[in-house]
Amino acid sequence: MAANYLPYEPGQMLLLPGAIQDWLPEGHLAHFISDTVDTLDLGAFHARYEKDGPRNQPFHPAMMVKVLVYGYATGVFSSRKIARKLHEDVAFRMLGAGNFPAHRTIREFRANHLRELSELFVQVVRLAREMGLVKLGTIAVDGTKVKANASRHKAMSYARMVQSERELTAQIDALMARAKAADEAERNEPEVDIPAEIARRETRLAAIRAARERLEQRQREADTERGRHPDDENKPRGKDGRPKGGRYLRDFGVPKESAQENFTDPDSRIMKRAGGGFDAGYNAQTAVDEAAHIIVAAELTNSSSDAAQLPRLLRAVRENLEAPPGQVLADTGYHGEQVLAELATGPTEVVVALGRESKDQLRFDAQRSPHLVAMAAKLQTERGKAAYRRRKWIAEPPNGWIKHVLGFRQFSVRGLERVTAEWKLVCLALNLRRMATMRAI
Repeated sequence: MAANYLPYEPGQMLLLPGAIQDWLPEGHLAHFISDTVDTLDLGAFHARYEKDGPRNQPFHPAMMVKVLVYGYATGVFSSRKIARKLHEDVAFRMLGAGNFPAHRTIREFRANHLRELSELFVQVVRLAREMGLVKLGTIAVDGTKVKANASRHKAMSYARMVQSERELTAQIDALMARAKAADEAERNEPEVDIPAEIARRETRLAAIRAARERLEQRQREADTERGRHPDDENKPRGKDGRPKGGRYLRDFGVPKESAQENFTDPDSRIMKRAGGGFDAGYNAQTAVDEAAHIIVAAELTNSSSDAAQLPRLLRAVRENLEAPPGQVLADTGYHGEQVLAELATGPTEVVVALGRESKDQLRFDAQRSPHLVAMAAKLQTERGKAAYRRRKWIAEPPNGWIKHVLGFRQFSVRGLERVTAEWKLVCLALNLRRMATMRAI
């Protein structure tokens, strides 16, 4: 007897028009993102098009925001892939509602509205608090290195810059001399487009000089912060201006020979990556609420050190939620006497590690570092130990989800300001994904 199958008629047309929203199950992430974006204030997006007149018909900002946010929430960051998904993926087609913007349109919308997209992060955080998913009792902070949109092969060390400048200057001088040579001499030389060769080398020389000047400017600023000045004769000096012994290895404002600058994204910095090696990248910072692992503050720096980032993150939390957290937990990378002194009088209790947990607590001078001494004493108490043990459980999962669930490991844009905005967009997308999950529980 023949098997009895359920009807399968691939050529059958729909007899009645169907709602594409019904093609996705109730509670799907796309439904949640669509409903949430409809509640957000998108006035800043509309303002960009108000002066264009009625003849200009761009895609609706709400649709573009939904498609972009859903793409980031599901690990689709490329504008080309998003454009393809709008044709192939039911969730994307539902959010697009019959619109199929080209990848250039999606890319330009993201580039033109990065600031507006990042500002939606605050609205979503406040919405999460209204849903009861943010309590602001205890938050934990953490940093993670994210690769910049820059090739490691498009970087050059300071020593190599100085050498290349000499070589290119010599080559340009030689070409200029050759251009002035007599016609008879030129006929005996291989045919070369001398003006083009000179222009190519001059362009390269200008790029190297600009990169070297950026390195030297950063070094001058760093030396000034250390208390150096151009006339210190490479001798460390005390507060009274007198030499205190020893010598600096380099002149004021001269970087290390190994210091590097990237040509494609000058704002990025060479940072050590997990597993070994180095990449041009950024140091992304998050502050995570204990209640539901919602990211309540997302900041970014091009310094590989987490030092001095804790006050900045706490300010961002207060600005985003208009209230301070009760307690903040941070690992040893955030500690410092100046940092703890700045936060000592604030409303938030600070618990910061001062060394690796497996080693004895570091010892500090009570006169020079009273706040570090007090923190060391707090970490020796049972309450302090219990509080700090929760840090890893609170702070680290969101960064892991961003890299291993969403698959976000490299920025799509360049420049510190634009990269910061994209980081907030990523955290916004993760928050919406988390909020959809927690609502369903």
